[in-house]
Amino acid sequence: MDTKAQAKKVASAAQREVTRAQKAAQREVERAAKAAEREVKKMKKMLAQVETRAERYIKKNPQKAAAIAAGVGAALGAVAAALVTTATKKKATSAPRRTKKTASSKKK
Repeated sequence: MDTKAQAKKVASAAQREVTRAQKAAQREVERAAKAAEREVKKMKKMLAQVETRAERYIKKNPQKAAAIAAGVGAALGAVAAALVTTATKKKATSAPRRTKKTASSKKK
């Protein structure tokens, strides 16, 4: 068999292998997509259940629900304030320091 024929044979085999790998990868992508869709459906169902339970609790205990909401709001406000304060302090400390040139350093 001449070199050209061998090269064609090898190229053909390589192409078949690439096609097989592409099909296998496509099957895996489709399988993963279906699994992700199932998980999203489960999460939506769970979220709806939690929402229903929360609504019932709020209707039965409006004062407690308001107090909890106020507490959560206060906590989030405190965290936001702490983050802003920390960011402001970091900016102030990371600014480059300028030094004044003295008469002796100017002579050099």
